[in-house]
Amino acid sequence: MAYERLVRKLTHENLWIYILTLLKDGPLYGYEVRRMIEERFGFKPGQVTSYIVLYRLEKDGYIKVVGEAKGSRGPLRRYYAITRRGSDALRRARLFLSSMLDKMG
Repeated sequence: MAYERLVRKLTHENLWIYILTLLKDGPLYGYEVRRMIEERFGFKPGQVTSYIVLYRLEKDGYIKVVGEAKGSRGPLRRYYAITRRGSDALRRARLFLSSMLDKMG
């Protein structure tokens, strides 16, 4: 029970860390972000949740839209890239997590 809560807290409830980590490698569109989280990190966030987090990150200046393109079989795709502010937030998060792990021995 405690382990499952920890996993949820460190994955779904901190989705922004995973999104910024992916975007530091280059621009992605929303569906790609969700798919790559599953492939790279092994969990699948909810579709709506992913877009809510993307919206919030954009609103707060951690990511920005760098282009839009019509998908071959679908709606307009908005491509997101990490900003300097997002890179700084990701760096601070990584330092915090690393520090916590070090303290746990």
